[in-house]
Amino acid sequence: MADTLGAVVPALIVFGAAAILAVVAIWAFRRARRSPRARATADAARAAAGSALVQLDDAVSELDLEVGLSGALYGGETPGSLRRARMTAQHVRDREFSEFRDLAVDDIAPFELERGAKRIRSRVVAALEVVERARAENAEWTRANVTAAMQVDALRARLADLRASMGDPDALVRELSARFDASEWEEASRAARSAVAKVAEAESLLDSASRSATDPTRTALPDLAAAERSLRTAHAAARTLEETHRLVTQAAQALPGEFDVARNAVRQALTNREALEPADGDRLTAETRVVAESLDELERDAARRPTWTVDRIARLRDRLDLALGDARTAQQRLRGARTALPGTLAAARGAVAHAEASFGRGRVGADARVRLAAAENELAAARQAHDPVAALDSARRAIRHAEDAKALADYDRLNG
Repeated sequence: MADTLGAVVPALIVFGAAAILAVVAIWAFRRARRSPRARATADAARAAAGSALVQLDDAVSELDLEVGLSGALYGGETPGSLRRARMTAQHVRDREFSEFRDLAVDDIAPFELERGAKRIRSRVVAALEVVERARAENAEWTRANVTAAMQVDALRARLADLRASMGDPDALVRELSARFDASEWEEASRAARSAVAKVAEAESLLDSASRSATDPTRTALPDLAAAERSLRTAHAAARTLEETHRLVTQAAQALPGEFDVARNAVRQALTNREALEPADGDRLTAETRVVAESLDELERDAARRPTWTVDRIARLRDRLDLALGDARTAQQRLRGARTALPGTLAAARGAVAHAEASFGRGRVGADARVRLAAAENELAAARQAHDPVAALDSARRAIRHAEDAKALADYDRLNG
C-alpha cells in the first residue's frame, strides 16, 4: 500500500501542478488580450482601417468625376476599366462601412476588434489598388489621345450646364428669407455663396488652362484638375441649396396637416386608457397632456420655422408611441404609423440634408461617414418599405444616425 501511494502521489502532484500552470497560463493569456496595451493596439488598428475607408470614400468621389469627364472625352462612352473600378470601390466601401460600424461596440474584445479592423483595411487597400490601376490606365489613354483643349471644352460644357441648372441662387435665398426664420435658410445662404464663388473660380481656372493649352512651354493639367474640383464643389453646393429650399417649402405646406394628425393621435391615445391599469393610465394621461401642450407651443412659431416644427412633431409622435406601449391593437398601431410616417420621413430627409451639408464644410473621419451612410440606407429602406410600422422605425433610425453623423462631423472639423 505504501509503495502504491509512493508511486501515485508524485504523479498527482505533477499533474496537479501542470493543471494549475495551464489555468494560470490561460488566465494570463486572456488578461493580456484584454489589457490596456491590447486595447490601444486594437484602437490603432481601427483608426488605420478608418483612415483607409476615408481614402476609399474619397476615391469613389474622384472616380465619379473621372467617369463623367471621360464620358465626354470618349464620345459618351465611359471606359470599361473606370466603370468596373467604380463599381468595385462602391461595393467594398458600402460593405466595409457596415462592418466598421459594428466595430464601434464598446464591449467588443480587443483581439476581435484588431482582427476585424485588419480585415477591413486589407479589403479596402485591395480596392484602392484596383482604383489606382484604372485611373492610371485612363490617364495614360488621355495623355495619348486627348488634348488639353478638348478637356477644357468638356469642362466648359459642364460649367454651362451647371450655370443653367442653378439659375439665380440668390433668388431662392431671398424667397426663403422673406418668409422664414434665419435658422431655416442659413444653410441655403451658405450654399448659394459657395456655389457662386466656385463657379467663378472654375471659370477663371478654365481660362488659365485654355491659355496654357496653346503654349507648348506650359501644362494645363494643374488648372484642369483644380477646375474639376471647383465644379464638383459648386455642384454639391447647388444641390444643397435646392434641397434646402424644397424641404423648407414642403414643410411649410405640410404643417397644418401635421398638427391635425398629431392632435388626432393624442385623442386616440386617450381612448386607450381604459385598456390599462390605473397607474399606467395615469402615466399615459400625463404624457398626452405634455404632448398636447407642446403642440400648442410649437404652433405659435411654426410658420417661421417649418422644418424645425415638423421635426419636433415627429419626436412628439415618437414619445406618444412610447407612452402607449402595448396598449394599442395591431390595427391601431398600423393606423398610427401611417399618419406619423409622412412627417417622420420629412424630418429624416431634413436630418440627412443637414448632415450632408456639414460634411461640405471640412474634412470628416470614417465614423461620421459611416453614420451618414447608415442614415441614407435607413431612409431608403423607409421609402421602400410596404409596412408602415417598419417604414416608421427605419425613418426614426435614419434621424438618429444622421444626427450622430452631423455631431461627429462637427467634432472632426473643430478638432482638425
